[in-house]
Amino acid sequence: MIYFNLAYLAVFAFSALICAVLIVTKQYHIRAQGADVGAVQSSHKVPTPRIGGVAIFTGLVVAAFLMPADVQGTYILFVISMIPVFAAGLAEDLGYDVSPRRRLLAAAVSSILAVALLGAWVARADVPGVDYLLTFVPVAIIFTAFATAGVCNAFNLIDGMNGLSAGTGVITAIGLASIAHISGLPEIAAVSFMLVAALMGFLVFNFPWGKIFLGDAGAYSLGHALAWLSVLLMFKVSALTPWAVVLVFFWPLADTVFAIWRRRRSGRPTDQPDRLHFHQMVMRLLEIKILGRGQRQIANPLATLVMLPFISLPVFFGVLLWNQPLFAFIAAVSFGVLFVGTYMLGIRIAGSRMLGVTPQFGVFSSTEPKRAH
Repeated sequence: MIYFNLAYLAVFAFSALICAVLIVTKQYHIRAQGADVGAVQSSHKVPTPRIGGVAIFTGLVVAAFLMPADVQGTYILFVISMIPVFAAGLAEDLGYDVSPRRRLLAAAVSSILAVALLGAWVARADVPGVDYLLTFVPVAIIFTAFATAGVCNAFNLIDGMNGLSAGTGVITAIGLASIAHISGLPEIAAVSFMLVAALMGFLVFNFPWGKIFLGDAGAYSLGHALAWLSVLLMFKVSALTPWAVVLVFFWPLADTVFAIWRRRRSGRPTDQPDRLHFHQMVMRLLEIKILGRGQRQIANPLATLVMLPFISLPVFFGVLLWNQPLFAFIAAVSFGVLFVGTYMLGIRIAGSRMLGVTPQFGVFSSTEPKRAH
């Protein structure tokens, strides 16, 4: 136990150190990443390093040297599988214009690599018919690649607000570690906490002041790591229902699915960014109704603090209902209804004009000009 506590401390310290170096040297790489403060989805006003993924990834690499021998081999393969999606994300962060589709393709390649290296995939969904299709291994592997790439993209969509993506990652990792502990898989719990340690080192500088962001490399890598911890859990623990995993990942998944539906409904491309995500609505509500305009530096981290308890609640139920498919399904549907209902209520309270959106086709469409992601 003492050994692992020291290992977690070492990963935390290394991640924080790399973040500090990236911030101090930002004049050498900030121009390469391009100016992102004018992007539609941006929640900050000054150029900010968004290559925090380098700290997370290198922290996980350092963890490979701190793992026990019986876990080290598998863990190294786990980290190797992350390389394609990390590289594609880092290229985008450094200004090489890697399109969203190519990043998703890189995430799928990382998943296929993980299947080959770890010998695991999603073999069931607790959905009649789908479970039958997943008995065919090629179908299961394709489904796994699609699902895990979706998780990668989901964490990318909530990066940009101070502490939100990494904070959600910490909560998700703790949820997975709890399920791993309950189901007798301490090695997966240990890897989950290594990820928590790396994220906490990053959060020292990301929250509350947003001195550095995960960027595509960090968000996609975080999504890949968490998704594959859940895949390994489901593959090894037959009693674990996939609906509990959906609850653990509920917030980023719900935000992504709702964003896709909202954009299609308003006639916009699904990969076109906007400022209508749940966290952006909460931040604008705080500015409009409580803090006043021009208080973005306070509204940004405060929105994260407001949201984290609500992000944690589905995770708690995912752990509680980890082996109860029916109740986990009911909980997932209930949280989905609450998510949409709360979002629409927030939009109405704020007022569409105050948020810079206009009603269209029964939903809200951003009045901002369309920009490339």
